[in-house]
Amino acid sequence: MEERVVLFLSLLTLRHVSSHVVNQKYDTIVVGLGSAGATAASTLAKAGKRVLALEAQDRVGGRVHTVQFGDGVVELGAEWIHGIEKSRVYGTAITNNITIQCQEFDVRVYRSDGALGNAGVFDDLITFCLDAMDEPSGEAEPLGKYISGKLLPYMENKYPELRNDKDFMEEFLDIVNKVVDRHEGSNDWNDATSNSNYELLGGSQEMSWHRHGYKTFFELLLNTYKNGPGWSTLDVKLNKEVKLIKWPRDSSGDVEVTCADGSVFTADNVIVTVSLGVLKERHQALFSPALPDDKVTAIEKIPIGVVGKIILSFAERWWPEKAAYIFQWLKPDKEKYEKWQVGLKDISAIKGSDNTLKIWTIGEATKLIETLPEDVVKAKSMEVVRMFLGKNLTIPEPTGVLRTTWFSNPFTRGCYSYDNLLMAKHPSARADLGAPLTDSEGVLSVLFAGEATDLTHFSTVHGASDSGYREATRLLS
Repeated sequence: MEERVVLFLSLLTLRHVSSHVVNQKYDTIVVGLGSAGATAASTLAKAGKRVLALEAQDRVGGRVHTVQFGDGVVELGAEWIHGIEKSRVYGTAITNNITIQCQEFDVRVYRSDGALGNAGVFDDLITFCLDAMDEPSGEAEPLGKYISGKLLPYMENKYPELRNDKDFMEEFLDIVNKVVDRHEGSNDWNDATSNSNYELLGGSQEMSWHRHGYKTFFELLLNTYKNGPGWSTLDVKLNKEVKLIKWPRDSSGDVEVTCADGSVFTADNVIVTVSLGVLKERHQALFSPALPDDKVTAIEKIPIGVVGKIILSFAERWWPEKAAYIFQWLKPDKEKYEKWQVGLKDISAIKGSDNTLKIWTIGEATKLIETLPEDVVKAKSMEVVRMFLGKNLTIPEPTGVLRTTWFSNPFTRGCYSYDNLLMAKHPSARADLGAPLTDSEGVLSVLFAGEATDLTHFSTVHGASDSGYREATRLLS
């Protein structure tokens, strides 16, 4: 009887251990299944490599997150395909006969007293500012300062009355600041540099997956679209937070990856695709041995910003199909509202859901909004919407609200990287971040991918995808 008890307890112990320690060997482990990770994993799997993809969250996509909301789908993360020429993302859609639509907006401007503003003037001035972003600036300077230096003479010539209207100028510069921040990923336009290395892809910058949702890109990559079987040599494990990557810097051999649940996996090499925000917070604890100094410097110097969304659903649409409303705050009204509310500068229609509207948020305001109860976010956002639009439109109570949490999410800690003034002093930072680590015999051991490692298309889904393909082909070559 005693021997049976001992045997039973031994079996329980073995069962417990086997659920936490996995000794199966892979060719490559991919950490993170955002655009970079999914591209790398699928590229290797299609080449016949045995691949394990570990994703800390309960879903695939990383900073792309399509959710059912309203009468369709909305994007909590990346919204559009930015350019169609030589775009791996757009090419994937077209190759698989997925329709992609250009999102167009009919812009109106409303003032906080309910009166209509001059949409033509705003369109002209904002377009001028965005065009200025793409012009060579010579010596690097804060982007906001550079754009303002171009804008003010233009306004003096074309709109002298507005140029001399102090309150208008203060509000307009705040509006265009936030528009630029959305494009750059910066927390303030003067955090970004006028000499960014970012390069646009040709074609429309606002191509939408509409009711397909951006998730379709990942389904196509991973061969799960329309209940596809996936790739036979790719194992995907969700809810697997990686806590430690042990790599052979001073020896040769396998890479060992330990997860938060105690499970351990080994492979010839690992591709790390976690966000720059996660690397900033965890790189010291995540890698053993520690990362080399040049890579640590890159992690510290490349900035990552926070861009957020508040998404409201309604029982039915009460706005025109292509609506985009710019909010022009008048100075007396700014004093009546909280600072984050005054930072709400526009609301617009969503391509994938007919009865939802989206409000963009930027920087520190976004971080604050992430901490507020959703009912507070909904109520205070609607205060602003009704103040601007309520005199001209009948606005019902929303039926639901979503707000993003990219900064407070421990597996993202931000949205996307950008170039700041420090980058001029560290021109190789992105290349250093993306450089692979080898073992003592020069064999590839730890590789790095992700939007922040792309030299010219950082901040984008296509840039992230290109980086994943880059590292997969590095292993296959």
